[in-house]
Amino acid sequence: MPWSRPQMAERLAREFQDGWIVNLGVGMPTLIADVPFGDREITYHSENGVIGYGPVAAPGQEDLQLVNASGQNVTLLPGAAIVHHADSFALIRGGRMDVTVMGAYEAAANGDFANWKVKGAKGGGIGGAMDLAASAKRVYLMLEHRTRDGTPRLMARCSLPITARGVVTLVVTELGLFAPTGEAFAVRDLAPGVTLDEVRAATACPVTE
Repeated sequence: MPWSRPQMAERLAREFQDGWIVNLGVGMPTLIADVPFGDREITYHSENGVIGYGPVAAPGQEDLQLVNASGQNVTLLPGAAIVHHADSFALIRGGRMDVTVMGAYEAAANGDFANWKVKGAKGGGIGGAMDLAASAKRVYLMLEHRTRDGTPRLMARCSLPITARGVVTLVVTELGLFAPTGEAFAVRDLAPGVTLDEVRAATACPVTE
């Protein structure tokens, strides 16, 4: 069975190393903050200035002034800090993020990705994505493998306006975990019961073992 979104978050979180500072972007990536990280020390960062936050607050325990990138009320872990938006971006642009995890509309085998404008839209919302993609040491993506009409989101080259070129390290979808290699996606892991043939049928470029 394909992974659920929480399972996608859990699988990607396994890639985090002890001591990493991890930026979690809008949408699916915020699910990662609810994944227990055991004896690893992981510091979650949100570009709005929350550093060292934890899971989403339980009902009735919310601080309405404390939100992540998706506007969800979150909790703070020991040692957390709240900083000015400008200081938060100084950390990003200074290369302090070990990894940024972002949602995307498309990911390409050459490491490009698109996450700020959909086809036919007059405008888009780039947010801090370009800063993060340009400055983080690694870029991980979380996205559904196909659109609602079945169109592949993993392809040889993006068809939508590019957020950044050649920066993607890993991509997790409901079908598995993949690494762009230039002309193909290499399988790092597959969801239980998902076959390589199923992945290839859902992907618009070569997929290698």
